[in-house]
Amino acid sequence: MEYEAIRALLVGVCTDDRAADELEKSLCELERLLDTAGGVCFAKVVQNMDKPNPRTLIGSGKVAEVAQLCSLNGIELVVFDEELSPSQIRNLEEELGEDVRVIDRSMLILDIFALHAVSREGKLQVELAQLKYTAPRLTGHGVEMSRLGGGIGTRGPGESKLETDRRHMHRRVTALEEELRALENNRLTMRAARDRSGIPKIAIVGYTNAGKSTLLNRLTDAGILAEDKLFATLDPTTRKFELPSGESVLLTDTVGFIRKLPHHLIHAFKSTLDEAVYADALMIVLDVSDEEYREQLQVTEELLEELGAAGKPTLYVLNKCDLGVAQFFKVGSAAEHTHTVSVSAKTGQGIDLLLDELQAILHEGKRRVVFHIPNSRAGALNTLYQNATVEDVEYGAEEMVVTAVVDAKTHGMLRAFDPTWHEKEEE
Repeated sequence: MEYEAIRALLVGVCTDDRAADELEKSLCELERLLDTAGGVCFAKVVQNMDKPNPRTLIGSGKVAEVAQLCSLNGIELVVFDEELSPSQIRNLEEELGEDVRVIDRSMLILDIFALHAVSREGKLQVELAQLKYTAPRLTGHGVEMSRLGGGIGTRGPGESKLETDRRHMHRRVTALEEELRALENNRLTMRAARDRSGIPKIAIVGYTNAGKSTLLNRLTDAGILAEDKLFATLDPTTRKFELPSGESVLLTDTVGFIRKLPHHLIHAFKSTLDEAVYADALMIVLDVSDEEYREQLQVTEELLEELGAAGKPTLYVLNKCDLGVAQFFKVGSAAEHTHTVSVSAKTGQGIDLLLDELQAILHEGKRRVVFHIPNSRAGALNTLYQNATVEDVEYGAEEMVVTAVVDAKTHGMLRAFDPTWHEKEEE
C-alpha cells in the first residue's frame, strides 16, 4: 500500500547528560529514518533543559511552540528522538491538538520494520514487537488502537488490526509467540542441518545501510533488495559460496543495527539475530564514507556483546571505498592481528583481498588431522561434524578414517583418535 509523504516535526532534548553534537547526529539519523518511512522533515526542534519533564518530556513553553508550528503549517506528525511513556504521548497529543499524532524513535523504527517485512516470520515478529511496545502507547483522542493502518507510526504488518480489547491483545501475543516458536524450531532444524554439513558459517553484520546486502549480492548473486534506505533488509538470507581455495562457506545477511534499537525488537528478532550468535566468524561491514562509522562500529560491537556473539574471529569490511575514502583504517581494539580490508561492494573493488582475508580467518589456529575412530565410538564423528570441517570419511570394518580441519579445542577433545598425537607423546 502506498502512503503519502507526511510532513513531520522532529523533537530532541539536550540535557546535561547529552552533548549538543551527539543530539544533532541522532536527529540527523532520525530524519533518515523518517525518510525511509516515507515522511518529510519540516523542521527540527531542540529543547535545552537540565532534565526531561516527566509529564511531556519537553517544557510547557516548547510544547506551545511545537503546537503553534503544527497549527500554522498543517503538521500532522511529531516524532520524538527519546522514548516516550504512554502518559507522555497522551499529554502531548492533548496539548498539540487532535489532528497531531505523537510517536517516538522506537515506534518509527517499528513502522519501518512493518513496511519492509516480507516473510511470514518477519511479519509475525514485527506484529509481536508492535503489540508489546507500540500498542500501550497508541492511546489518545478516544480512538485507541483503531489508529493502526493509516500512516507513519500506525502501520502494521498487514495481517490484522490491533484490537482495543486487552484480553484479545493478550491472546494475540500468545498466539504469535506460539507460531514464532514453531518457526524457530524449523530454523533450528535448518541450522542443525547446516552444522552437520561441516561448512563454516559466516554472518554479515553491521550498522543499517552499511552495504551488507550489496556485499552478499556481489559475492553470490543472491538477488537481495539493496537500497540506500535504512533497514531495507529484515529477513536473513543464507547463500553457499566457494572461496578461491575451493572451500565452501555459508554467508548469511542479517538485519542491520542502529542506535537505540528497541529491546522488544531485539527480543522479537532473536531467532534472526541468532544467526550471528551461531556463526563461526563474523564480517562486520562499515560504511567508511560516513563520518560516523566509528560510532556505528561501537553500536554494532555493543549489540553483538549483548547478543552473546562477541569474541568470534572477525573480518572488518571497510565498505564504499569507491567514494574517495582512504584505503585502510584502523578499527577494533587496535590489536595487530585485526583483519581489515577496504572494498567497494558496489564496484567489486577489493573483493579479492576480502576473500584472501576470509580464508586466513577460517584457517587461523586450525589444522588438517586424520582421525582413526573405532566404529564403537561413532559419536566422535558427530562431534567432528558439529565442531569442524569434515573433508572425507572412509568407513572400514573396525574403524572410520576421518579427515577434518579442526581448531585446537576440538582436537583436544578428540586427540585420542589422532595417531600422530600418540607418537608425539611417546617421544
